[in-house]
Amino acid sequence: MMTFTKIGEYVSAEPFRPFLIKMASGQAFEIRHPEMILVGRSSARVYTNAGAAQDSPPHWHDVSMMLMETIEPLETKSSERLN
Repeated sequence: MMTFTKIGEYVSAEPFRPFLIKMASGQAFEIRHPEMILVGRSSARVYTNAGAAQDSPPHWHDVSMMLMETIEPLETKSSERLN
């Protein structure tokens, strides 16, 4: 289970580095900006773009920390160039 503290470390990192949350269901959420997630004590609200459909509105997803399996950094284009 993820904790408020663990997720908070990723969200408040200076400088912010994008990260990926993987859920027990297999769903994954890319957090590319700290404003894309609101962290509570036992859950988080995650903002996602609608995807391929340009006319679809964005969505907020309420996800339980108990169902989060992993959090890992996302490789960005700028960090890929440095390696």
